[in-house]
Amino acid sequence: MPSQPDSGLQITGTGVYLPSRIVTNQELEKLVDTTDEWIVTRTGIKERRISSEKETSTFMGVAASKQALAQAQLSASDLDLILVATVTPDSFFPSAACRISAELGATGCPALDLQAACSGFVYGLILAEQFLRTGAAKNILLVGTERLSSVIDWRDRNICVLFGDGAGAVVLRSQPGHRGLLAFDWGADGSSGHLLHLGNVQSRPVALTPPTPLTPDCFVMAGKEIFKLAVTAMANSAKRTLKKAGVKLDDVKCIISHQANIRIIDALVEKLKFPRERCFVNVHRYGNMSAACIPVALHEAGTEMNLQKGDKVLLVAFGGGLTWASALIEW
Repeated sequence: MPSQPDSGLQITGTGVYLPSRIVTNQELEKLVDTTDEWIVTRTGIKERRISSEKETSTFMGVAASKQALAQAQLSASDLDLILVATVTPDSFFPSAACRISAELGATGCPALDLQAACSGFVYGLILAEQFLRTGAAKNILLVGTERLSSVIDWRDRNICVLFGDGAGAVVLRSQPGHRGLLAFDWGADGSSGHLLHLGNVQSRPVALTPPTPLTPDCFVMAGKEIFKLAVTAMANSAKRTLKKAGVKLDDVKCIISHQANIRIIDALVEKLKFPRERCFVNVHRYGNMSAACIPVALHEAGTEMNLQKGDKVLLVAFGGGLTWASALIEW
């Protein structure tokens, strides 16, 4: 069901954490049979961030959360719920949300992880809005944090060039009179999950250490099939969300798409017939950070796209599962 017109959801703070280590395409040329030209032409990615041993999903999530809380002028004790979207938690339990909660000092605050792969953050936004709209929560911390360098096979040139590590966080507040989340659409197709999947991975302490021997617990993706499914699913989801909101695409100031691949982003805006310059892109800087992509993009888009109060922003994502989601928000 679409959100009510006066949902009250407001983004009051954003934050990011990106590892200091930058791995360029030139460095990957020394690791696998690839070239900078090959990577840029096919993905648009020029570099990505790779975490150190201490920069776990929890560590990055905590850093991004502190920045978001500071911007929102809140303390952890003000939070009513912590939601964390991730496919690379430090442990199954305690969850990443519980670990982040402990580090922040949010004792007693309910905390849970969401697992919808690259769609996880938008899934979390949709869930958070339900708690805010019903009055069950006033302040919610929503985090997307990923350490994908620990779950990919660094000998597979088709996979390893795509991904990076990082975290983004937002503080969401119930604000009467603020329209917030105008409408959303989400869905899943488990029957196609084999096209993009990740086995039960034991945490690996050091990034860029290829697993030996090759094991079936690494990231697996059928690239060509996923490309077609991602573009179609995101475009259709975006159209459904706009229809529910009664908003024309021309009235959208900016699209923030999942930053998987520049070809997917270009195909999406072409399918929607949306001006390319109004689609935020940072995939060239960070690669695909799964659930962290959209919160990091949200943090940067405010300034880079000159977003103003009242601007309509369309978020759209696609991920393993297979999952997809879109949400139209008012800045």
